[in-house]
Amino acid sequence: MSAHIDELIAQFENFQTKVRQAEANFAGVGDMQERIAQVENAVTSPDGAVTVVAGASGTVTDIRLAAGAARLDTAQLSVLIMNTLREAVAGAVRQQAGIVDDAFGDAFGVNTSEQVRQAQAEAWGTEAEEPASEHQAAQQTPRQAAPRRRPGPRDDDDYFDDNSILRRD
Repeated sequence: MSAHIDELIAQFENFQTKVRQAEANFAGVGDMQERIAQVENAVTSPDGAVTVVAGASGTVTDIRLAAGAARLDTAQLSVLIMNTLREAVAGAVRQQAGIVDDAFGDAFGVNTSEQVRQAQAEAWGTEAEEPASEHQAAQQTPRQAAPRRRPGPRDDDDYFDDNSILRRD
C-alpha cells in the first residue's frame, strides 16, 4: 500500500510541476499582447515613390506617395502600391509570429515564424526565405514584382483585367 501511495504522490508532484510550468508560460501573455499591439512595419518601394506602414495583424495604417509617384502611369503605380503593401503586411505578420515564438515557441516546440514564411511563400509562389530587411521592399522593378495571380475563370464577376466593368454575356 505504501508503494501505491508513493506513486500517487510522485504523480501529483509531477502534475504540480506541469501546472507551475504552464502558469509561468502563460504569465507572459499580457506582455506578448502588448508587444503585438505595438507592431509596426514600414516598407518603401525601391524607387521611393510609395511607402506603406502596416501594424498588428497586418492592418495597413498609412500609405504615403512621394512626388515621383505622380510620374508613373496608373498600371505601374497600382503594381507598386500593391507590392509595397504586400511586403509591409507580410513583414508585420512575420514580426508578430516572432513575438509569439519568443513567448511560447520553446514551451510548445512550435516555430510560428517558419510556418508564416512557408505560408507566405506558398501563397505567392516563391521560396520560403528570411527577407534581407523587414524595412525594404524587394529590389525589383514594378513589372517584375507583380504578385502571381491564381488561375481562375476569366468570366468571374470580379475580374476586371480587361478594364471593363461590364459583364460579357
